[in-house]
Amino acid sequence: MASPARLSPALNVVVSAVQKAGRRLLRDFAEVEQLQVSSKGPGDFVSQADLRAEETLRHDLGRARPNFAFLMEESGTHGAEDWEWRWVVDPLDGTSNFLHGIPHWAISVGIEKRLEDGRSELVAGVIYNPAANEIFWAERGVGAFLNDRRLRVSGRKDMREALFATGIPFAAAPRRAEFTHTLARLMPQVAGIRRFGAAALDLAWVAAGRYDGYWELNLKKWDMAAGLVMVREAGGFITDPQGGDAFYSEGNVVAGNQALQGKLREVVAEGMAAAEASRQRQAG
Repeated sequence: MASPARLSPALNVVVSAVQKAGRRLLRDFAEVEQLQVSSKGPGDFVSQADLRAEETLRHDLGRARPNFAFLMEESGTHGAEDWEWRWVVDPLDGTSNFLHGIPHWAISVGIEKRLEDGRSELVAGVIYNPAANEIFWAERGVGAFLNDRRLRVSGRKDMREALFATGIPFAAAPRRAEFTHTLARLMPQVAGIRRFGAAALDLAWVAAGRYDGYWELNLKKWDMAAGLVMVREAGGFITDPQGGDAFYSEGNVVAGNQALQGKLREVVAEGMAAAEASRQRQAG
């Protein structure tokens, strides 16, 4: 586990909170067939487990830092509008995996600080996979870690050796055409593409060097907040496909090491442009 001596006070608070929420999620995971589940939209589910985990996190984080605001997946925003610090929380990333008994899901908590110009920056994050007992954590200027082990992105430079991850859109999801065009361009160039179904863990795995890169479109802030700081602190790059700040984009994210992130970004941008050109041809 992460060593308390290496964690800042705020990250100590997060690690304690996610471990508590994780214990409850593991109990629910063992009895997943008994959970009540509702649909937020096609392919998008929320369970009692999500809601209980979010309640635990909001209570524990709020008690420890009452001046922090919240941005949470299930219950939205809480706290002062002029917040200086904010928790960005996904209580259960990979809900579909969880509900199918697949032990690949996580709790993700990012720490966001508002700057004087009104923008903000991500300064720390924790991604916890209770089923594997892995706590990924990172803090700006300190580095990225898996439990107590320092993380570095992969050192691969050749696209032919690269293993990338993504999130395949479900039937009613937007940007299906962009994904299809990108996949058609990328598959002939790489060693493999994986879709494990949890964006936060995908980014943590990029930071750990398990994946050489990752891309996805239309992510929410809670999907990527902790992962953004983690990839950067592990020596990687993470932007939108045009090279801008992914946190302020439309949720379009491309992550990877120094040698491959730019190449992956170019392919994703080409796929998006091809999809738009196809739509224009069909329209007119």
